[in-house]
Amino acid sequence: MEIQRGTITKNLVMPNKNGLLKSILVVTILLSFTVLLAGGYWIFKEQAPRPLKVTNEKGDVLLTKDSIMGGQAVFQKYGLMDYGTVLGHGSYMGPDYTAEALKIYTEGMQDFKANKKYSKDYVSLNEDEKSVIKNNVIKEMRKNRYDSSKDTMVLTNAQEFGLEKVRAHYQEVFSKGDGWGLKASLIKEGDVPKTDRAYVAQGDQITQISDFFFWTAWLSSTVRQGDNITYTNNWPYYEDAGNHLSFSAIWWSGASITLFVLMVGVILFFFYRYQFGMQEAYKEGNFPRIDLRKMPVTSSQVKSGKYFVIVSALFFVQCMFGALLAHYYIEPDSFFGLKWIHDILPFNIAKGYHLQLTIFWIATAWLGMGIYIAPLVGGYEPKKQGLLVDILFWALVVLVVGSMVGEWLGANGYLGNNWFLFGHTGWEYIELGRIWQLILIVGMLIWLFIVYRGIRAGLKRETDKGGLVHLLFYSAIAVPAFYIFALFINPGTSFTFADYWRWWIIHLWVEGIFEVFAVVVIGFLLVQLGLVTKKSTVRQLYFQLILLLGSGVIGIGHHYYYNGSAEIWIGLGAVFSAMEVIPLTLLILEAYEQYKMMRAGGFDFPYKGTFWFLISVAIWNLVGAGVLGFLINLPAVSYFEHGQFLTPAHGHGSMMGVYGMFACAVLLYSLRNIVKPEAWNDKWLKFSCIMLNVGLAGMVFLSLLPVGFIQIKEAFNHGYAASRSAAFLQKDLVQTLLTWRAVPDTIFLIGVVVLMLFCVKALFNLRKPTHKEGERLPVKDLALDEE
Repeated sequence: MEIQRGTITKNLVMPNKNGLLKSILVVTILLSFTVLLAGGYWIFKEQAPRPLKVTNEKGDVLLTKDSIMGGQAVFQKYGLMDYGTVLGHGSYMGPDYTAEALKIYTEGMQDFKANKKYSKDYVSLNEDEKSVIKNNVIKEMRKNRYDSSKDTMVLTNAQEFGLEKVRAHYQEVFSKGDGWGLKASLIKEGDVPKTDRAYVAQGDQITQISDFFFWTAWLSSTVRQGDNITYTNNWPYYEDAGNHLSFSAIWWSGASITLFVLMVGVILFFFYRYQFGMQEAYKEGNFPRIDLRKMPVTSSQVKSGKYFVIVSALFFVQCMFGALLAHYYIEPDSFFGLKWIHDILPFNIAKGYHLQLTIFWIATAWLGMGIYIAPLVGGYEPKKQGLLVDILFWALVVLVVGSMVGEWLGANGYLGNNWFLFGHTGWEYIELGRIWQLILIVGMLIWLFIVYRGIRAGLKRETDKGGLVHLLFYSAIAVPAFYIFALFINPGTSFTFADYWRWWIIHLWVEGIFEVFAVVVIGFLLVQLGLVTKKSTVRQLYFQLILLLGSGVIGIGHHYYYNGSAEIWIGLGAVFSAMEVIPLTLLILEAYEQYKMMRAGGFDFPYKGTFWFLISVAIWNLVGAGVLGFLINLPAVSYFEHGQFLTPAHGHGSMMGVYGMFACAVLLYSLRNIVKPEAWNDKWLKFSCIMLNVGLAGMVFLSLLPVGFIQIKEAFNHGYAASRSAAFLQKDLVQTLLTWRAVPDTIFLIGVVVLMLFCVKALFNLRKPTHKEGERLPVKDLALDEE
């Protein structure tokens, strides 16, 4: 009776349940983005002030809003966010300039007060005297002297002395280099042209960037008006400035774990109670046989082959830049003694290329896959589709080459007032100058048009506007739509608010929308191959999307803990970031089902390469994105770790492990159908997959993770600034771990080379089109409702 009742429930209730799931998904999206946008407005209203003018106690103007804005623009103009960090955001070779400036500022105040009271420097005082001075400095620097009615601020004499110490330090650093990875005379002294005022305020650029760093130190050590913690929620950790872990960070770390455990149980109950897993579309022992020789191929599909060769080439170049960056941690000013390489490609430029090429090759793989599957969904090849594919291809070539040249010129100061338009915008992950960003958006819109033309007939045939074909189209629309938020960042936007929008690109576009697109595409591929039922797949997709968007959208808040945003983001970010792990964990169940399908397909199953990489995606989703992300997203951990090596451990595990492996999977699926079957060799792909996984695991768990643990301990014992100093990176144990990273890096590179050679060989063995434009393709119609 129980079995019969379950069958009746399944047959009678499930069709209605899909409608309920659609409604829940729509409500989830609306509520999540309402919270995110309301929180963004709160960030805009509550962000630290940039006073019109800052004076000393005598009324003399020390710095202005223009000099703070100009200093931020100088920081961006020379790509310094790809070398060090501000407020913990950026790259990890250089220092965190906020923490460094705060330390110098605090020590300057201590010396000023020590000399005034005891006629000697702070370090020469006894412990009792130091305690008196330390407490006086903390009390004085934490008092907020900003007058909102006049938009002015007063610095005490001790604070003014601290400001001068900060300026003197960076005058030396940017003139002579920092003795680590920063070139001497990178930023030129002297006034900049008045025509630069829109992007860099008039005045000495080194003084401007010093004022900007001082401003971030001020907001990190000054209590918000009407509150008892600083604008950065007491970050960075530095006892001499009175910065300690806040109650919110402790409480919400515990609360998020508690709620996570509760929600795991609740979601697993619903998952198994209502059977949200995909159901096999074949009976045991009756696996569908796929004859690739009968697979229809169109002109646009064959032309997608060159996209995948470019993907593999960009992947290789991106990894070579990664190897160069890893070497710079050992030899910061040259490459095996070749200083001219560092002169041409210093760390900041190489890091910008490394990040941008990552997005380029992964996105291009997905673009190529979209071009390939469009005729399969629509059932025919639209006229002039091949021409549009060629136009998009050359637009991508112009974008990649042009943006890389522009970034190099901009970061070296050769573009003058045009640095933001054609050069390096200065924001990590969105380094592209504004013109290149617009070209990228136009390119993605062309791709969306290509996909729409291909699947339009399928969209018309599918009566359910929330069906599989429509979900595929909606996820494709989101790809260009969410990158548009990069245009909300301008040179005059304050660092905190610009960082709010920046994470819309990094977290919502790269991590969120790509994730949504990935799960929909995987579902589509499995249905297209006849391995799972369409009905169960659509049901599971809705369940996954509810979890992904319900947790991931507000989960963006873990990036806002300590960048000058309001304290509420500690609670929102902690809870929803913890929830993000749940859908990623459930994907491991899907991976096991995929593994069973691959085994059931036997020796002749043609998509083994794709499935090896799909299984890798699920594993790294759990380990890289889930486990390592959960580790650093707890506020109490993030307080000490923010901007340290545990972050790239998570970054490599999630970006390459998830999106990179998925890009490889869709690349191989598409190539498998347009390459002559006799020219295919799964042994190459299995070897490449093993080498990529072993190499990635090695660099994460044998290098980045151990260094990260040592670094967070350093921050806990000696303050955050000490953990981000060049002296820390030069410690023997750290240098040993970073040196031995060359072993897994080499293993990984071998996997990349094998994959690239395979793709180049495939380009010379493409099938000829079997169907002409407008001719009906003999493919499974996924637009038809499944009984």
